[in-house]
Parts: sequence; structure tokens; C-alpha cells
Amino acid sequence: MLVTDRIQYRQYFPGIAVALAVSVLAILVAPWVSPLSPLLITMLAGIAWRNLFPVPEQLMPGNAIVEKPILRFGIVLLGLQIAAGDIINLGWIPLLGIVAAVVITFTVTMAAGRRLEVDRRLRMLIASGFSICGAAAVAGARSVTDADDDDTATAVALVVIFGTIMIPAGPALAVLFGMDAKTAGLFIGLTTHEVAQVVAAGGIVGATALAVAIVVKLGRVLLLAPVMAALGLLNRQELPDTGRKRPPLVPYFVLGFIACVVIRSVDLLPQPALDTAAFIQTAALAMAMFALGLNVHLRSIVKLGPRPAILGAIATATIIIVGLVTSTVTMHLAS
Repeated sequence: MLVTDRIQYRQYFPGIAVALAVSVLAILVAPWVSPLSPLLITMLAGIAWRNLFPVPEQLMPGNAIVEKPILRFGIVLLGLQIAAGDIINLGWIPLLGIVAAVVITFTVTMAAGRRLEVDRRLRMLIASGFSICGAAAVAGARSVTDADDDDTATAVALVVIFGTIMIPAGPALAVLFGMDAKTAGLFIGLTTHEVAQVVAAGGIVGATALAVAIVVKLGRVLLLAPVMAALGLLNRQELPDTGRKRPPLVPYFVLGFIACVVIRSVDLLPQPALDTAAFIQTAALAMAMFALGLNVHLRSIVKLGPRPAILGAIATATIIIVGLVTSTVTMHLAS
């Protein structure tokens, strides 16, 4: 029995090892290709491999492990980046703005996607990525819905395109509306999709704006838990009753994410442990994005047509409007 188990587990090693190697390489390369994050680099690498070269069949069993358990482990560790006290200290108007940015953008995107006749699964991924935290939110939504790899790649690609546009657009709009550094940081954190893109945009304005933008962005990331729980519940209700065991009301990785937020918020771990966890979390999510990319066929994405891109533009415009309203109100009350 033990020999059989070893043979069975051995089939996972090639896929896991390749995904790990690519993710570590992406982490090392990422500082040189900012604002691309390791997650986006590994997904692009996976897509390129799938569509330009043959993928060995030996990688696929390990790929399946990376796509689900390792992905969820990375999302759990993401909670260790978030200290609730830092977010609460922003004040009640920025806090309302964070909630409004996520809720309104998600709702409008879902409604607009329905009008555009974008598939329900893809709508959920785009709404999650644009309202919360980019590729990580897309991957999280994918893990609690029945979305496929092509939908995931499309949503991530849109996050990259529109988030990159926001790097110069965010600071430019801040100048246009006469925002000071703190308010500009609030606006950038509310409206820019990827954490790496927030860093790039905030850095254009300056250190003060960057510090505020990162905290605001982590406030949006904090809402990953309730949104994923809601999506999991919605998907559970819409699954046909086949007699099989149904998924839990709240996905276990969401509970783990919340537990990690609590651990960080009460300051239980020393900084070296947090730094190590941050590296492991980035590597785990990057591995998962590589595994997802390795299953993506570009022809399937092209067949989707322009409607997902239109939906991405609507989502971006919505979150910009919410960000401008929040930032303007904050600036006037502070003056």
C-alpha cells in the first residue's frame, strides 16, 4: 500500500516543481518589469507555453493540485498582510469609500455584464478583479465558482490592461481635481486594480500618497472575504441537486483568510515571520496563476469578442467615479 501511495503522489511532483520554479523566477524578475506582479508574469508564462510549445502530460496532475489547494493556501496567507487597525485609522469617510468602491463596482459590473450578455461566470470574475484586488481576487472567485481557465485568463488580462492605464491616469486625475498628496493616495488606492499597480501609481505622486494608497488598497483586499463567501453561497444555491456533497456555506479558505487577518491585527507574529509568509503567499499565488495559464487556449479567448473589454471599461469608469466622490468629500471636510 505504501509503495502504491508513493507512486500515486510522485505523479504530482513534476507539475508542482515546474510551477514553483517559474514562480520563484517571476518573483526575482518582477522588480525589473514593474508594474507587472509575479502573479501576472507567471500567468503570461503559462499562456505562452500552452500556445507556443507542447505541454508535457506529466505536468498536468501536479497542475491540478497547484490550481486549487495551493491557490487557496496563498489566499489564506494574504490575510497576514492586513492589519485592521491601519485601515480603521483612515477615518470613516475613506472606510465608507472602500466599501462603496467594492460594492458599487461589483454590482454595476454584474448588472452591465448581464445587459451585455457576458457569461455569468466571467461576469463574476471581472466584477471581483476590478472591485477588490485584481488577479488575486479573480483567482479567488474562480475557486468558489465553476469558471474555467479561459474565463480566468480573460479577466486577468483585463485587470492588467485597465490597471496599467490607471498608473498614469490616477495621478493625472488627482492633479486635475486639485488633490493633495494624502487625498491622491486615497484616490489611487480606491481605483487601481493590482497592488503592484497601486505602488507604481502612488510612487509617481510621492511617498505620502504611496503610504496612504497601500493602506486603502489593503482595505479593499480585506473585503475579499465577504465577497468570496457571498459568491460561494450564490454558486452553491445555483448548483443543480445531483445528490453529491455540496460545497460549504462559507469556503474554508475564506475562514482561514479571516483568521490570518485577526492574527496580523493583534500582532501575534514578529516581522521576520510576516516577511516569510508574504514571500510564501506570493509564490503560492504565482504558482496557481502559472497553472491556470498553462490551461488557457488563446483561440477560446478571442472567440469571446469585445464585450468583456467593454465590461472592463464600465467597471473601471464606475470605480473612478466612486473614488472621485470619496476623495472630493474627504478633501473638502479636511479643509
